Amino acid sequence: MPSEATNLLLQDTSFSYTGGFTLHHINLFVPNGQMTGLLGPNGSGKTTLLKLATGVFPPGEGDISVGGVSLRKLSRREVAQRIAVVPQQFDIPFAYTVEEVVLLGRTPFVHDLIDVDKKGRQVVLMVLEATGLIAFRNRYFNELSGGERQKVVLAMALAQEPQLLLLDEPTSHLDISHQIEILELLRKLNRDQKMTIVAAMHDLNLAVLYFDRLVLLDHGAIFADGPPDTVITNETIQKVFSASIEVSRHPKALVPQIVILPPDLQSK
Repeated sequence: MPSEATNLLLQDTSFSYTGGFTLHHINLFVPNGQMTGLLGPNGSGKTTLLKLATGVFPPGEGDISVGGVSLRKLSRREVAQRIAVVPQQFDIPFAYTVEEVVLLGRTPFVHDLIDVDKKGRQVVLMVLEATGLIAFRNRYFNELSGGERQKVVLAMALAQEPQLLLLDEPTSHLDISHQIEILELLRKLNRDQKMTIVAAMHDLNLAVLYFDRLVLLDHGAIFADGPPDTVITNETIQKVFSASIEVSRHPKALVPQIVILPPDLQSK
């Protein structure tokens, strides 16, 4: 369960790849229990920011803290006890069952998965129930559909009992029904458990439906930050994505929705 101290803070954080992309002086505070979507074109810095937030990359400048504790002061095991990550792609070369994959989420709390205690196994069963995977527990992970595998990876992350859940494009390569299923599950976790969630999103229209706060990145810097109405505008989307679009209103949710204009429709 997330603690009351759950939050993410990046203070004047910068990071540069050798001879390449730079993330510039990021100042970002995600308070306890907030669900935040990261947006931006490919190469804008979404994945890099998430890797910094997990401690995979140390910042070149500035500092990053979770729950008021700098990541510099935490071991990798201690970070994993606070932060769980759902990557863009997760492959496992072995014939692991769904339950065995989810059990890997208990790794930060034990020295050997054989030694997972009663509480750990109870957590795994609870997570399988919560994600609707209990009937799949003995199925082999590599035999599942893409949407089912994504749910298993999310369940593995939840088995860590994280304070902070980070996701890198969790709906990529999924059909519409599975995209909605994943996002509904995230929203339920956020509302019921007050879990702090930060997710990089590729689909802007889905992002505005599920995230109350959006952070738009462009060329390694924060271009816009706020509720969907202030971030998803004709001006910002056209400038950042270099695309011809029109922003309208969702007929029921009353949030911005993007209509793409191919060249033959731009003059109509």
